[in-house]
Amino acid sequence: MADIFDLQKRREIMASISAKDTKPELLLRKALHRKGFRYRLHEKSLPGKPDLVFRGLNAVVFVNGCFWHGHDCQLFRVPATNREFWETKIKTNQVRDAKNRALLLEQNWRVLIVWECSTRGKGRLEFEELMTNVTNWLKSDEKYLQIRGLIHSDAK
Repeated sequence: MADIFDLQKRREIMASISAKDTKPELLLRKALHRKGFRYRLHEKSLPGKPDLVFRGLNAVVFVNGCFWHGHDCQLFRVPATNREFWETKIKTNQVRDAKNRALLLEQNWRVLIVWECSTRGKGRLEFEELMTNVTNWLKSDEKYLQIRGLIHSDAK
């Protein structure tokens, strides 16, 4: 299927998408703050500039968009237009994510990845369930966890 926007307009749209302060990230931040958790945002001194840094808990949280990080869920699909570019771009993101995760774990940080699909779409978790999973992990000693949406057999 051809893109409905010309090349210049598509570039403008893609450039306007923010890596910080996304809806899923803001939801999570506000809920954690209400529950008494305090954190730093996007700390540049750490690999991958985690979205949330809990120094006292030695924990970091990434809120990953399923498209940009190539998640295997119903929210991700490689665009038909300029497919080779997108496959390379997403693979590069995945390699960088894995490298940053490994560096953080080596530095004794605990790492949580909250996938966008856990907050929206057919497979989203109930918000209280998501928050329970996040807060339980933060209070635990578990080194690494991914929270993803539910997998539906009818998802395309």
